[in-house]
Amino acid sequence: MLRTPLLIAARSAACRTFVERTPLTRAMVTRFVAGTTQEETLPVVGDLTTDRLVTLDYLGEDVADAAQAQSTVTAYTRLLTALGEQGLAPRAEVSVKLSAVGQFLPADGQKIALDNARQICASAAAVGTTVTLDMEDHTTTDSTLAILRELRVDFPWVGAVLQAYLRRTEADCRDLAHEGSRVRLCKGAYDEPESVAYRDKAEVDRSYVRCLKVLMNGSGYPMVASHDPRIVKITGHLASVAGRTPDSYEYQMLYGIRTEEQAALAAEGKRMRVYVPYGEEWYGYYMRRLAERPANLAFFARSLVGRR
Repeated sequence: MLRTPLLIAARSAACRTFVERTPLTRAMVTRFVAGTTQEETLPVVGDLTTDRLVTLDYLGEDVADAAQAQSTVTAYTRLLTALGEQGLAPRAEVSVKLSAVGQFLPADGQKIALDNARQICASAAAVGTTVTLDMEDHTTTDSTLAILRELRVDFPWVGAVLQAYLRRTEADCRDLAHEGSRVRLCKGAYDEPESVAYRDKAEVDRSYVRCLKVLMNGSGYPMVASHDPRIVKITGHLASVAGRTPDSYEYQMLYGIRTEEQAALAAEGKRMRVYVPYGEEWYGYYMRRLAERPANLAFFARSLVGRR
């Protein structure tokens, strides 16, 4: 019942101001966000990459002007240079939200986002790592997949994200389950209308498994983004049935969630990647994490009570 209000709050300037000015909230954010600066975040990445893989997300979305979009590009290129210099690039890539690099700009937004994403991909290629394009709400899906196709002409390793709660996603999985295609499958974190998305949790779960079967039986590289123990178990079974080797797919989980399970999967020889967000623009990301799972909100509430 709280999911929709929290997702609305994620886009509210008044709620953002209140949350950002609350010292207790700042302390809680560190569970899900590795740092507000690159310098704070890279040591976290160094620790994680001893047994896991990492994808880094420089937080920010819905950019309103071209200069801000270029600032995001600069942050990513600086980050990628540092990953190369510190020897982290073989085990750490980046995730990019296209709305953060100009997708929503009123004039030529899609072209600006493509050009900016191309710069980030070139920086990634220079240090020997990869880029995954994050997916946002359903209104951006067609634009994001169009930009993906353009980028893959020069950078065939660019990863895509598909969201199982969208009714269209099973078909999108079929289109993208080809040789060399990296696809992260997640459940979805936005408040979507029933006309385009499954709203019931059981329906979303069933859609996820259907989509996962398509990806596992395809010739691409599935990236299974889920904290659900049942989905993790099903993934292993489907990979076995499809005759996949441990290096032909990977598990993904968010920084700060089910860390013991992450370590356990890595210890079993599984490819385990952690989605690590950082930056000053943490508010929207943080609120979506609270909305995704009641346990996250309960964790937040217990911490507030415990600190009084």
